Amino acid sequence: MTAPAELRPAGERSAPLVLVADDAEANVELLVDQLAGLGYRSVVARSGPEALAAAIENRPDLVVLDVSMPAGDLGVPDGESGFEVCRRIKRDPRIAGTPVVFITALSDTADRVKAIEAGADDFLIKPYHRPVLVARLQALLKLKGATDALEETLKRLRELQKVRDDLMKMIVHDLKAPLTSILATLEMLREGDFGNLASPQSRAVSDAEAKAEDLLTLIEDLLEVSKIEEQTVAIVPEPIAPAALLSEIVYDWQLRFQQEGATATVDVSDEAPVFNADKSLIKRVISNLVQNAVNHTPGHVVLQLSARPHPKGILIAVQDNGPGIPAEYQELIFRKFEQVYVQHAPRVRSSGLGLTFCKVAVEAHGGRIWVASVEGEGSTFYVQLPINGKGEA
Repeated sequence: MTAPAELRPAGERSAPLVLVADDAEANVELLVDQLAGLGYRSVVARSGPEALAAAIENRPDLVVLDVSMPAGDLGVPDGESGFEVCRRIKRDPRIAGTPVVFITALSDTADRVKAIEAGADDFLIKPYHRPVLVARLQALLKLKGATDALEETLKRLRELQKVRDDLMKMIVHDLKAPLTSILATLEMLREGDFGNLASPQSRAVSDAEAKAEDLLTLIEDLLEVSKIEEQTVAIVPEPIAPAALLSEIVYDWQLRFQQEGATATVDVSDEAPVFNADKSLIKRVISNLVQNAVNHTPGHVVLQLSARPHPKGILIAVQDNGPGIPAEYQELIFRKFEQVYVQHAPRVRSSGLGLTFCKVAVEAHGGRIWVASVEGEGSTFYVQLPINGKGEA
């Protein structure tokens, strides 16, 4: 059972609160008076357990500790009570960010080392100079204030991110049903269910259908990203032959390639292994990379899809002759909702989710995705996947 801490207000209630832990009454009175002169409030503790309880209860802005105090039930000698209090403060997520300053008569180097190992932010030896104490306390309190403000900002950003994500999920759920109906109607039109179409009309319907398919893919990407991030999507692995996979993707894109005047080749090494993965997810990953290349490459698009062995499994690559991606953007493009506009590349309306989906889907398989690119010389996106499941080569 620890004695209750004393709260001694000095100035406004909004003033910084400092916990003073020392069992020598003269030291406590001197330090509390000095803090009051600075406009700070004080909480006093006279033992290790009392200091720890006061830190948890009062959440001070700063803790000033003596090393030698009654240790009570802390399980250490009295001469190391302060070190143990500091260690426990730094391990407690509720108060771990609180700066801790030791003020002690101990001056041995070993004591300084113990203070640093315990997580102390500063160490002053008695007798100390008041201006030095004031300067150090003010610096630590300023740092604590900046850290608290940053944490609050991050908390608000996370809350805003969650609101945006929840709103986006609600919107895309509402969009998917009418878009599916639009696609069905366009398909019926193209197949002549409402009468034969002239050639220009047929091309227009096919183009509208392709764009609607792109939009549906973006919606599915967003939903899939959310599911994978929340770990609610079931990955169903099956054996995949890389040559068959890449050839199937090129076949699926034949009509779009003809419309865009693009050419694509497949180059699979004889040593490229069969690997286990969720085929629908990996197929969408490669298709997203193909779509990126087609959308962002001006003029005649030349693509090469390849696969070869990798020390950690298999390496699939999608290479294009597009405008390239500047080095400073090559990490940014995989972030959610981020879009990068490259000089001489076509401006394409996009959700900024295609590459995010690729990243989370590949990482859900225990793999890795990255891009190698030189501006003006095209890009190559690499997808490395394990052979026998997540993280297993």
